[in-house]
Amino acid sequence: MDKLPVPIQQFIDSTNAADSTKFADAFAEDAVLDDWGSKYRGKAAIRSWDSTDNIGVQSKFELVDFFEEQANVFNVTLSVSGNGHNGTGPMRFIVEDGLIRKLDILPD
Repeated sequence: MDKLPVPIQQFIDSTNAADSTKFADAFAEDAVLDDWGSKYRGKAAIRSWDSTDNIGVQSKFELVDFFEEQANVFNVTLSVSGNGHNGTGPMRFIVEDGLIRKLDILPD
């Protein structure tokens, strides 16, 4: 696969544009975001995480690499900068029906 799935690209682009609405729209209603063991279930919780740990701290993402681990499961390495976490690290996305169903932010 040469291109990121649309919802993962939307996750990156909306973060870089500081567009919280488009960010949340990339996720399924019952999505789960796991940030190093802290779990956020559903869009409301993911919006809260976004406001405190992502767009709320002016995060910017740069794609380093990605590959499809298995059907609908993508390992993505991003370089993150901003006023929160900075560094390069792996994320695992599960994409179903054109939306992010699960996102695991993994320790580097």
